[in-house]
Amino acid sequence: MNQLESKKSHNDVNDEMKYIKAVRLYNTPDGGCDFEIGKIPTVTPMDVTTFWVQNHVDKYEKAAHPAPRRQYVVTLKGSLEFKVTNGKAFIIEPGIILIAEDTTGQGHTWELIKGETWERLYIPLAANAENHFIADY
Repeated sequence: MNQLESKKSHNDVNDEMKYIKAVRLYNTPDGGCDFEIGKIPTVTPMDVTTFWVQNHVDKYEKAAHPAPRRQYVVTLKGSLEFKVTNGKAFIIEPGIILIAEDTTGQGHTWELIKGETWERLYIPLAANAENHFIADY
């Protein structure tokens, strides 16, 4: 490896450290739900209202449902497969932030695929707040 390749690799690593992986759920015009893969920048102040932790599952979460509010969902323990209305699926696990913005329509479903409990942190975004999501293309 020459010096230019070595420097490029170092820069790529530095760029990766500036972001956390994220998946954004959003509403589709037909009342469904879809998702996109991307990232959010680190060390960026975010306009949020409060937060809480949860390790139990509420009744409404066991069936297809929209998000009750725009929020970040940070998984602390467990791995889940989320499905959207068109049948596509993705995995959420610790280290990947879920941005739930599918607040109307049919919503999404999820299933715990690893672990016995889903421990998570809910962080609602303030009204009209920027989500800071950058989609991968």
